[in-house]
Amino acid sequence: MDAPEGDVEVIRACRAILGRGSKSFAAASRLLPARLRDPVACYYAFCRVSDDAVDESSDPRAALDALRGRLDRVYAGRPDAHPADRGLAWVVASHRVPRAPLDALLDGYLWDVEGRRYRDLSGVRAYSARVAASVGVVMTLLMGRREDYVLHRAADLGVAMQLTNIARDVGEDARAGRLYLPTAWLEAEGIDPDAWLRDPRFEPGVGVAVCRLLDHAAHLYRRADLGVPELPRDCRVAISGARHIYADIGRVIREQGHDSVRERAFTSGARKAMLLARAATERWREPDPFAAHPAPLPEITFLVEGVS
Repeated sequence: MDAPEGDVEVIRACRAILGRGSKSFAAASRLLPARLRDPVACYYAFCRVSDDAVDESSDPRAALDALRGRLDRVYAGRPDAHPADRGLAWVVASHRVPRAPLDALLDGYLWDVEGRRYRDLSGVRAYSARVAASVGVVMTLLMGRREDYVLHRAADLGVAMQLTNIARDVGEDARAGRLYLPTAWLEAEGIDPDAWLRDPRFEPGVGVAVCRLLDHAAHLYRRADLGVPELPRDCRVAISGARHIYADIGRVIREQGHDSVRERAFTSGARKAMLLARAATERWREPDPFAAHPAPLPEITFLVEGVS
């Protein structure tokens, strides 16, 4: 399918939204093949615009209802005039993107609006499946792979990245009244989640919870590595590069003593360039359709079933 009508302005606007958003995602996306850069920019633009629409609204629930209406019109082939909607409609039609991952993303926003907390790791993974694994699944569809076992590894990567984000943003989230660390982990360290949120400060028990979250993210990054060789050759460097950039945030957090309350970890532009260069020199095995793959995380199976 051809690019959206008035495609020059639509694509330019979506690229601009991508550039203003996640610097790590934007850096890695530049390594994608030319055929995918515009679809990825259009998909990301809708994700970014929808997130901002909820965050900046005085009535987030109404904003979510409006977003679901916008999705209705996208999937009916009658998108709103906003470039993100028109770009998404093009991506949906040209790459056969089902609605399930986008509905899951909006569900994740709803969970934020509801102020949900998560008692255990499974709850955090369920949230991460919606706000991050859903994106990984769509990215994989854009690359032309729809097999369940490939989508499972993409979801692993999305969850790992979101766990890294959560570990990085503990202080920033707490000061906004949000808590994503498993509350049972904090309680096991003698920390009352409600009391801590009222006066968020770093203490060793918080560091233990951050460390545990990063350990699980590292496990999922290793699982996700099994999926990279299953992607088209011209997509592997970008995805591997994004994986290494996000995982490196975890390294910085560890070097800070797992204190992401007082200081937000980041990787420099030079460091990102080095990690992308490293990804470009990696050698991957050839895909083996008979190779054994780990079972999917139970929290992400609904996403893959929604694609199937």
